[in-house]
Amino acid sequence: MPTRRPPFEPPGPDAAVFVISVAAELSGLHPQTLRTYERLGLITPGRTGGGGRRYSPRDIELLREISDLTSSGIGIEGVRRILDLQNRVAALAARNEELRAELAATREALRDAVAPRRTDAPAARLPAVRQPEPGQSVVVWRRGR
Repeated sequence: MPTRRPPFEPPGPDAAVFVISVAAELSGLHPQTLRTYERLGLITPGRTGGGGRRYSPRDIELLREISDLTSSGIGIEGVRRILDLQNRVAALAARNEELRAELAATREALRDAVAPRRTDAPAARLPAVRQPEPGQSVVVWRRGR
């Protein structure tokens, strides 16, 4: 009876699986161009124990994006700036989502803290807060992490 193999799971977008020749073919660039982009700091492929480069699907997409930008006439420094700004926008969007979630949790906790208490309800995690008068604001301070 043949042994049963586990189901194949494709690698994730950050799994460094492509050798430089495959990455060059997939991106439409020459392998030397990939080495140049690495030397310039535009891309950082993974490395094997022996030092060979391994590119991930995300790296291939980045190489294609760099190729599109340079073929449209943007210089390497312009490409570097565009990639940096894209990374900053992505980081700010992620932080914005974190802050939105934190704000929603704080609002919920504040609603729970100022809501009329039931005698069988567990103690609120926030200090007692009196109901603000109309036109007043309530400020909730968060301690540093």
